[in-house]
Amino acid sequence: MKFSFRPMILTAMALGLATAAVAQEAPPAPSPNPETSQPAPPVETLPPAPVETPPAGDAAEDGAPAAEAPAAPAMPPEQYMGVPEYMLNLDLSTGGRVVVQLYPNVAPNHVERVKQLARAGFYDGIKFHRVIDGFMAQTGDPTATGQGGSQLPDLKAEFNPTPHLRGTLSMARAQSEDSANSQFFIMFQPRFSLDRRYTVFGRVVSGMQYVDAIHKGEPPAVMSRMVQVSVAADNKPMPPASMLTETVPAPAVVPTVTVDELNAPISQ
Repeated sequence: MKFSFRPMILTAMALGLATAAVAQEAPPAPSPNPETSQPAPPVETLPPAPVETPPAGDAAEDGAPAAEAPAAPAMPPEQYMGVPEYMLNLDLSTGGRVVVQLYPNVAPNHVERVKQLARAGFYDGIKFHRVIDGFMAQTGDPTATGQGGSQLPDLKAEFNPTPHLRGTLSMARAQSEDSANSQFFIMFQPRFSLDRRYTVFGRVVSGMQYVDAIHKGEPPAVMSRMVQVSVAADNKPMPPASMLTETVPAPAVVPTVTVDELNAPISQ
């Protein structure tokens, strides 16, 4: 019996052509997801911003960026603005009373610390030991050296976005962010390089002229002082004017040289 392979060959060719046609009509396989297949763009590393030298002593700083403290529950302005419990009176030896509005909405723990020390009489008589013209006046150290503080534990930082403007009160600290204790400084002029690196807790609302009159120096030859510090709600009267004065040393007396002394022979 003879077998013919021609029909089989024709059948195979027909099947091959049909398969090719189906393959051409089928859509191409999806490409990999570009978001997962492509490498992530490089992250640009910005150089650190220049750091300005802050107050020394308790205000010394190593230039490292400070982490912001957890946000405290917001206090509505009507609960503290102009409220005597959150106002501080600084009676200075430069001649009068400086009134400070405290900011418990951004630095509640620092505000409570300053109020606590004021009510204990801690700040009465403390001097301004470091005063830089055009920058700030630092105080709050009973030793007047920049190295002292209270017996209370140091505070955890409450860095906040409140700017360092003229009249701003901010806590001094050492290298550690959580080392503020009792020292603070008052700004003469804005210095935004200190923002979010020191805890702002208040601002002068009246009597800034008495801050401007604080004797300058590091340390000053004559140290101005806080005669009395009190919370406004306690209604402490201002000390008498005789106490709000500076004790300035008398100038040295230069001996008078007469003409005869100038013409006198030089003794051997």
